[in-house]
Amino acid sequence: MTRARKFRDGFLYGIMAASLVLVAAILLLILAYIFIQSAGFLNFSFVVKSAESGGIFPMIVTTFYIVVVSLLIALPVGIMTAVFLNEYSGNTPVIRLLRLAIETLAGVPSIIYGLFGLLMFCRVFRLGQSIAAGALTLSIMILPVIIRTVEESLKTIPDSFREGSLSLGAAKFQTIFFVVIPPALPGILSSAILSIGRVVGESAPVLLTVGITRNLPKSIFESGRTLTIHLYYLTKEAINPDDFGIAFASAAVLIILVLLINTAAKIVTWSFKKSMGGNE
Repeated sequence: MTRARKFRDGFLYGIMAASLVLVAAILLLILAYIFIQSAGFLNFSFVVKSAESGGIFPMIVTTFYIVVVSLLIALPVGIMTAVFLNEYSGNTPVIRLLRLAIETLAGVPSIIYGLFGLLMFCRVFRLGQSIAAGALTLSIMILPVIIRTVEESLKTIPDSFREGSLSLGAAKFQTIFFVVIPPALPGILSSAILSIGRVVGESAPVLLTVGITRNLPKSIFESGRTLTIHLYYLTKEAINPDDFGIAFASAAVLIILVLLINTAAKIVTWSFKKSMGGNE
């Protein structure tokens, strides 16, 4: 390797390393700023108190409901669609049109989903502004993410797995369910992690379909307020001097919740890989 090539290689490596450090520094700066600003407001009582007492427990419950119900709706549909596209479908015009529709859904602005959910689920289905209406809307939003991620995960499974199973007399469905899907579970869990991040971070469709009520929802057919919407209204109104501090404390709780959910999903993914003899 000539000196010029060594210099170019080292220069490009330095740029990539500097980019990594820059991204990490920006992330740490944002996190540090949020937690510093939330000092004095973030404590256990703040998490477990009602909204009337200055707490955010109802918002945490509403956010949890939204995430769980959205995933319960979208994950089965997304996984089955991805399995169909990868294992059964060919390259017919109908399938190409379906793939185009999925890619188009991924690029639709969230406010459009919110308007659709408001008209379809809140009014036509007469669910009103409720957690169920919001979860149905958000499940449509995260479908393209789940389908594309799961499909790419299924593509990584070698064809020899399928051929070996079929040659032993297993049916197509048995091969997919017992041979193809288990090694693809880490990718399926990754799609769930990406979906959780989008559901937690959405505001426009949630505002239109779930509402802004600060009550503690007793069922998914009641209205509520997620942490993201609570942050929005605290910073928008800012009537009291402590509103911004409460907003930063709410943001810190939201970050902690997302980190806990992602960590749990990573642990499950790692356990699946370990049980199958894969590397970390």
